Amino acid sequence: MTTVRDEEAGQGQAAVPVQGGQGQGSGSRRPGDEPGAGVVTAFGRQLKLLRIRAGLERPEFGKRTGYSADTVASFEQGRRIPQARFIEKADEVLGAGGLLTALKEEVGKAQYPAFFRDAARLEADAVELFLYAMQAVPGLLQTEEYTRALLAMRRPLLDEVTIEQRVTARLSRQEVFGDWPSPLTSFVIEEAVLHKPFGGTEVLRGVLENILLIGHKRNVEIQVMPNDREDNAGVDGPFTLITPKKGDQIAYLEVQGRSILVTDRDEVRAISARYGIIRSQALAPRESLGFVEKVLGEL
Repeated sequence: MTTVRDEEAGQGQAAVPVQGGQGQGSGSRRPGDEPGAGVVTAFGRQLKLLRIRAGLERPEFGKRTGYSADTVASFEQGRRIPQARFIEKADEVLGAGGLLTALKEEVGKAQYPAFFRDAARLEADAVELFLYAMQAVPGLLQTEEYTRALLAMRRPLLDEVTIEQRVTARLSRQEVFGDWPSPLTSFVIEEAVLHKPFGGTEVLRGVLENILLIGHKRNVEIQVMPNDREDNAGVDGPFTLITPKKGDQIAYLEVQGRSILVTDRDEVRAISARYGIIRSQALAPRESLGFVEKVLGEL
């Protein structure tokens, strides 16, 4: 069971539990198996009607948009979730006048596992993001190769289409760093994460280089929690703190394909205080980047 925020509830009220938080674990899950499938199906039907109205067969339409006829068929039948660039190109080629691009945001949300969709929406609209990671490099810092390696290790196995969709979706979240104003973002990463060679040494090298690249952005602070720290307030596990443009800070917790969005003020305040302590126990940002460089140099 996944717990997500009740949009109708007042500030500080308890989160509301709903079903459907197992999207990350199924290897045969298709868009129709999860919430959000309706908009994907509706988009596909609209796409087909507009293509037929334009007098284009799938092969010709695919050629004009840069996709195969089989892929176009998958989009029209709601079996695959189209990316934003396809939606924009299709709208242009079919002269849809915005009928397809109007659905782009909702279709985009369907790329994410059901349990992460609310968090993805809040993250994209945040003014502050604070993340504590102890299992893997946070998604906002991952490279394509690192993300693909993580998804390929899932058990039960994810199918190739799902892996590609989630790789694209995860990397698209990093567009937040190109926004202005960009959210103030802070990461605390356990040292052990920097040594885990998921996907191999070259993949690890690439993600460490990406950490250094993003860590030099003015709105980003990255800290490392050394393994030899005798005090570590993060023993309860990883979490993310999200401060939206409007509203109170929210905490996001995730484990085994299930998630919780914590909105209760007292609980969020306690998690926020814990993050402050974790930051004080970790290496300072400049020291941390030097530490990452050292790990990188030893590979």
